[in-house]
Amino acid sequence: MAYAEKVYKVRAGKQTKQYTWRVKYKKPDGKWGSESGFPTKATAEAWGEEQETAIRAGRWIDPAKARKPFGVWAKEWMKAKTSRRGNTLDGWWLLLEHVILPKWEHTPLMQLNWFDVEAWATGLEVAESRVDHALTLMSSILTGAVDSKHIAVNPLFGRRRGKSSSGSKGKRKTQQEEMWAPPETVIQLAQRLGPAKGLFVLTTAFTGLRFAEGLGLHREDVLRTRSQSFKGGVFTCPVIHVHQEYAEYTKRTEDGTKLGTVKVLEPPKNETSIRSIDVPPFLARLLRHHLDDWPHELVFCQPNGNPWWTGNWSRQLRPAADGRPKREKRQGVSERAAWAPIMPGLDMRALRHTHDTYQDEIGVRPALAFEQAGHRRPGIKGVYQHPTPAMRQERLDGLEEIYWGAMRNLGLRTLWGRVDLLKISQTITSEVVEAA
Repeated sequence: MAYAEKVYKVRAGKQTKQYTWRVKYKKPDGKWGSESGFPTKATAEAWGEEQETAIRAGRWIDPAKARKPFGVWAKEWMKAKTSRRGNTLDGWWLLLEHVILPKWEHTPLMQLNWFDVEAWATGLEVAESRVDHALTLMSSILTGAVDSKHIAVNPLFGRRRGKSSSGSKGKRKTQQEEMWAPPETVIQLAQRLGPAKGLFVLTTAFTGLRFAEGLGLHREDVLRTRSQSFKGGVFTCPVIHVHQEYAEYTKRTEDGTKLGTVKVLEPPKNETSIRSIDVPPFLARLLRHHLDDWPHELVFCQPNGNPWWTGNWSRQLRPAADGRPKREKRQGVSERAAWAPIMPGLDMRALRHTHDTYQDEIGVRPALAFEQAGHRRPGIKGVYQHPTPAMRQERLDGLEEIYWGAMRNLGLRTLWGRVDLLKISQTITSEVVEAA
C-alpha cells in the first residue's frame, strides 16, 4: 500500500520548516520505490496508488527509465542492433551524431513529443530525404523504448511531417539527382577510360548496377544464363547476378567509437536488390572479352585486384568526365595530354539514373523495370504482375538499339577495338571522339 512522508528542505546544511511530500510504493520486484516533490500528501498518495495499480495490471513504466536521456537510450538501442549490415549501422551513427543528438541527446525520453520534434525537423538545413531518415530512425529508437518499457507510447509513431507551404526549402533536386547521360556521352566516357574502367561505366549505364554492387561482382556472377519457357520453346539471355556488394563504412565499437574505415563484402540492403539483370548482346560480348584477358576474380577492380575505394575511383572518373589540363613532361613526371570536358559532375549514381531513364524511353513495362533496378514495386500490381520473356526481349532490343544508334552518331565501329558494328549507318552526325 502506497504511503506518503514529509521531506524537509535544507538550506546551508540546516533543516528548514518547509517541506514537500514523498511517496513510497511497492515495485514489481517487491522493493520500495519512491518519488519526491509532491505539494500535498493526497497528491503523493494518489500518484503512488496509480503506480501500484499499473504494476498489478502489467503496464507500469519505471519513472527512472522514463527520465533516461534520449542519447543514452539511443546508444543502448544501437548496441542491440550489431547484427545489422555494417553500412546500415554506420548510416545510423552518422544520422545520430550529425543530425539527431545535437538537439535531443540530453532530453529525457518522457519529454519527447511530436510538436517539438516536428518543429525541429522543419527547421533543419539538410536535404528533405535526410530529415525523413532522421525521423524514421528516431521513431524506431522510441519504439524500442516502448518495447523495453521505458515509455508507454512512441509519440512519433504514425505521424507525418507537414511540408513547407513554399515547398522549396531542402526539396529541390540537386544537379546530380537530375543528371542522366545521353548514350553518346556514356560511350565517349567509356572510350576515354579504356577497356577495364570504361566497361564499368558502360555496364552501369546499361544495367543500372549500383556502384557497390558492381564492385562486388565476381567472375561467376557475370554472363550466367536465364532460361524461360516461351511460345513452345525456350527464351535465353545472359544475365548479371547481383547478390552481394562491397560496403565502405566506418567500423565502430558497440558504443559508437570509431575504429577506422573498412571495405567489406556484404549482402545487398534488401531482398529486392538480389536479382538477375538481363544483359544486351553488345554488352555481353564486351564482358566476355573482358573476362578472357582480365586476371582477377573481381570483374571491376583496381589493376592489383583489390576493390576500388570510392576516393580512388573518383580520381579516375572525375578527370575523365570533367576534363583536365595538359601536363608538361618534367623530371620524374611523364607528359599527359589535356582532356576536354565530356559531362562535368557525372558520377556512378547518375549513370544508374541513366539506365532507368533509358528503360522509360524505350517503354520497359513497370513489372520488369522495377525488377531490373532492384526496386520494390509498390501497390497490388507489385504482387500480381510479373515480367515475361516478351517484355525481356523488348527491353534488350531497345537497349541494343540505343547503344548502336549512339555508335552510329559518333562514327564508331568499335570500342577499344573489340566489338565491330557489322551494318554501320551511312549517316554520321558527329565526328569520332578522341580516345585517351
